[in-house]
Amino acid sequence: MAAKRGIAFQEKVSRLLSKQSGKPVLKANRSLSLRDTVADRKQRKGEATCVTEMSALMVCWKQQNFAEEPCSYEMKSFFTCVEEAKAMKNKTESTKAERLPPKVAKTLLKRYPNLHTEI
Repeated sequence: MAAKRGIAFQEKVSRLLSKQSGKPVLKANRSLSLRDTVADRKQRKGEATCVTEMSALMVCWKQQNFAEEPCSYEMKSFFTCVEEAKAMKNKTESTKAERLPPKVAKTLLKRYPNLHTEI
């Protein structure tokens, strides 16, 4: 089904680009083939976790002149939050398929280049 749609789309584009019925409807200002490189973009970082627990711990330290014993509850809650965040990250990384980094995509595109012919 998807192959038929792809073929139909290619036929429609080639018909719109052809000069058989007078002027072509679409004029390509660039070649209609894919490049062998991708843009170098930095990957987005994930959002920060356990910020409230960490700020509560720092406030407690500041109030207690950086003594650890009075702030044991805040420390415990911060470390449990960190462990939960690590567990969630490992769980989502194993189930979620991520994008390829640009460096890996470039090496694969160099190894398997695109055909440089237009439709």
